Amino acid sequence: MDRFVQSPAGSPLLFLLFMLIPLLVMLLIINLIDVSFAKLGLPPSLAFFLLFGSLLGSFINIPIKDVKTEGEVLRYEPLKGFGWFFPRPVLEHRTVTTTIAANVGGAVLPVVISVYLLLQFPRTIPSVAVGTAICVVVCHRFAQPIPGMGIGMPLFVAPLTSALVAVGLSLVFPGGIRTVIAYTSGVLGVLIGADLLNLNKIKSLGAPTASIGGAGTFDGIFLTGILAVLLV
Repeated sequence: MDRFVQSPAGSPLLFLLFMLIPLLVMLLIINLIDVSFAKLGLPPSLAFFLLFGSLLGSFINIPIKDVKTEGEVLRYEPLKGFGWFFPRPVLEHRTVTTTIAANVGGAVLPVVISVYLLLQFPRTIPSVAVGTAICVVVCHRFAQPIPGMGIGMPLFVAPLTSALVAVGLSLVFPGGIRTVIAYTSGVLGVLIGADLLNLNKIKSLGAPTASIGGAGTFDGIFLTGILAVLLV
């Protein structure tokens, strides 16, 4: 008897499952953000506003200033004999105008949340000040310039640092709240240590846009705060 084997790759159900993967990942990320805001003690209505404000705000950059920069810009050109099937990366030295901007979802809102938490829990200010100073030093140490992009940093350095700092300082300072220390120290540590203290390096990178808190250029301030809270 002849046997007929159908390839699973042609199954409409399998195709549908692949299409659903990005949606499932997005729902998981939204759930983690929601859990993080809940651990911070934010009211549900405020957490809902901040959640969708952060997601929508990630597409909005507020220009701060334009600077002339020189640096190595990465571009791709077709490889001789193979065309665009195997593009060849080429570094070119160019002079470009770089727009320094602040990302609404990735930088502005995390700072607003940090200020709100400090006003709600003023007893945490001493511990947050110490934690922020430690995170600034660590973030500045690990932040590195990336030609053609901006300032980058290993993903888990800032969240792990702020989480460990929060656990330690909550034992030293009587008014310390772990989640508040972790979030504010992580956000402010990245903003100051990795971004603001490295603005002078942007002029030598040749990046068309340097977005503070935006993906692909400056490190994720928003992501740092969320992961730090989840770790404590």
